[in-house]
Parts: sequence; structure tokens; C-alpha cells
Amino acid sequence: MEVILAQPRGFCAGVVRAVEIVERALKLYPPPIYVLHEIVHNRHVVNRLRDDGAIFVESLDEVPAGAVCIFSAHGVATSVIEQATQRQLHIIDATCPLVKKVHFQAQHYAKRGLEVIIIGHAGHPEVEGTRGCIKAPVHVLCSEQAVADLVISHPDQLAYVTQTTLSIDDTSGVIDALTQRFPNIQGPSLSDICYATQSRQNAVRQLAKDIDVLLVVGAHNSSNSNRLQEVGTYAKVQSYLIESAEDLEQSWFTKHCKIGITAGASTPEILIEQVLQHLQSWGVRQIVQMKGEQETTAFKIPTELVEGI
Repeated sequence: MEVILAQPRGFCAGVVRAVEIVERALKLYPPPIYVLHEIVHNRHVVNRLRDDGAIFVESLDEVPAGAVCIFSAHGVATSVIEQATQRQLHIIDATCPLVKKVHFQAQHYAKRGLEVIIIGHAGHPEVEGTRGCIKAPVHVLCSEQAVADLVISHPDQLAYVTQTTLSIDDTSGVIDALTQRFPNIQGPSLSDICYATQSRQNAVRQLAKDIDVLLVVGAHNSSNSNRLQEVGTYAKVQSYLIESAEDLEQSWFTKHCKIGITAGASTPEILIEQVLQHLQSWGVRQIVQMKGEQETTAFKIPTELVEGI
């Protein structure tokens, strides 16, 4: 058996920043340090930070007044920020800058009196955070059928933004349906789509031409990991989403198959290394990395965490 590793794969700049923020806060401030929701959608990352002393909560009511509280990479609603301020929490915002950009875009449209459509999955933390940043009518949808069923008060006063963990390919059909039905709708340029989501899907699309089986290492509640599996399946490659090497099943592989491996944007490289070790015990003799895009994007850490260490 042979393994080909996708390039790029794994951690994106927003996840690197969010994880580093928690790590630095744990060193800089006395415990306890609270994190609202999973900092990123990966159980391994969350458990490691929990072992280091971070306390993960689902509500600000669980955070004592005046404590340090970190917002996850997915962003939060304006009401959450207001509640945290009222309770005099020491807020450290780990929201991905690309998610912040979507918040600003949505707020800009709403201030101009436009109804805002969020192209994304209802209930996803990022989508709910974006929805909660807008004090105006908001619609959430992710399919062309939903566009056809949409009831709008003022068809000529519409705008859309997109969930960052969806790529151009994920959203193009919905955007086309919106522009056909509402010719005057406004929206961000394609360059505003999250680079990491698109580049990882492009890599899988290329990888799928040369493999028999695709393994996507990522959490089942990770939107971008699920999309990577869908890209593999659409390319007619048997594709599996696994959280760790423990999820592997030997029956998925034949003696001479080529295995492609990629990882969601919140998956640490150590999980991929463990998968490789497991596959080597089953007969993998060659591991190569595909030629691919080298990512150089990096986001700044909050000043208080840079100066304090």
C-alpha cells in the first residue's frame, strides 16, 4: 500500500491563532481560564488544552464575574459580548479574523437597510455568531431549493454573506440561484471566501485523481472536514471521515491500494502521524506528499498576550 498526503492540509492560520491564544493565556494569567465553546472543532485539541488547565463552558453563566474568558474561533453574537462586558469578564477574543470580516460585512449591509442572507448551516456556531451580530431580519440557507422557497419583504434590498468553512464551490450554486431570483442582490467578492477551505478542497480534488481511498482526519462536527469527505465522494473515491487512528478499519483497504490522506483545518498534524503509524503496521511501505500550495498566511496575536510573555 502507498499513502499520498494532501498539501495543504490540517491547521489553518485562524486555528493556529486561536490555539496559541489559549496557550499564551494559560501561561500569562492565574487559573482558572475559561473558554466559551470549543476553541476549535477538534476533540484532541480541546482535551489537550483542558489538561493544561483551560475550562470549557457552553454559557457565560458558568464563568465567575471578573474571570478571564476566551471566545472561540467561530465568533459570538453581539449579545454575548454585551453580557460578558456587563459581568466584567476579562475578554480575549480568539475569533478568526476571516469570521470577523464576515461579521463586519453583514453589519455593513444591515446598517444600509438591507435584509441579510447567510449562506451556511443553521445551528453552526459561526453562523449563529454572525446571525447574532445583525440587528435586522436575517435568513440562513444552504441550498438552491431554500432560495426558491425564500420569502422576502423587499426583493430589491437584499445582501448575502457566507459561512467561512464553505468554499466557492460549496456556495456557487446558491449564489447563482440568488442572483437569478434577485438580480439586485449584493454580496462580497469571491476573494473574501476563506482561503483555507478552498485550498484544502482543491488539494483533495487533485489528489482524488491518483488514489483508491481517501481518509479525512477531522471531527464529525467540523464543517470543513465534512466538506472534504464530500469532495472525495463526489470524485467517486471511497471516502472516510475519521477522528483518529482508532477509527480505521482494515477492510477499507486492499493489498495494493493507494490511500490519500487530508485533514480538516482544525486537525493537528500529530493525529495524521498516528494514522500513518497505524497504516504502516498494516503494510504501507511508501509515504509521499503531493505537490501543492504552500500557505503563508498568519494572523496577529492580541497585543496583551504578546507583551505579557
